[in-house]
Amino acid sequence: MRYITKFVYICTVSKYKISSKMENMISLSAVCKDFSVGQGLFRALNNINLTIRKGEFTGLVGPSGSGKTTLLNIIGALDTPTSGEAVVLGQNITSVAPSESAKLRNLHIGFIFQSYNLLPVYTVYENVEFALLLQHKSKKQRYEAVMEALEWVGLTDKRDSRPSQLSGGESQRVAIARAMVKRPSIVLADEPSANLDADNSHHILQTMHKLNKELQTTFIFATHDEKVMQYLQRIISLRDGQVEKDTIIDNSK
Repeated sequence: MRYITKFVYICTVSKYKISSKMENMISLSAVCKDFSVGQGLFRALNNINLTIRKGEFTGLVGPSGSGKTTLLNIIGALDTPTSGEAVVLGQNITSVAPSESAKLRNLHIGFIFQSYNLLPVYTVYENVEFALLLQHKSKKQRYEAVMEALEWVGLTDKRDSRPSQLSGGESQRVAIARAMVKRPSIVLADEPSANLDADNSHHILQTMHKLNKELQTTFIFATHDEKVMQYLQRIISLRDGQVEKDTIIDNSK
């Protein structure tokens, strides 16, 4: 696989700059999250303490309702804790302004969803390019970055196709390219293999694992899929909103 090396991102953000040498990418301390249910409260997360380091390939694992997606949303600065502290890439998202959270997501966090969330009226190229339009990159920068990302996932020949012309596996590979095109520090994947058969699931996971190794991007999955767990290097087991077990796995492939 050939990589384009001449494309370089220079990211400066108004109040902060992310260091590529930062080891602790995510630090959660006594994080709780409550939701209003009827006249009462439901505690989705209860006293979560976690540290996730640069380059980890980690899974939040547990049954439905265990708090996986809620925790992923907090890590992705899509939500804030009810109490406790969540520091992501040096930013305390518990107290940061919404505009700064948006900048953090825009520049440094990629998202992959089980439903792909591709824009049906746009081509594969345009779907991947969209994240860079939000960063106001030049046309040349966008072209080089998009073609590099499509090369990573083996879809340069599909650049002009619409999502309706793609298989499920191809659609998820486009979603990976869209998440990776801005070279984020963190990629969050919520049940990324849920709609795929076994062969496509393994292909997708091999692609993400390769990108994790090549680019040192931190990947965090929310999953209960055994196929995903085969690739993880760390499994954080959740039950009833609490960390039940945290296991490091010797899973070099």
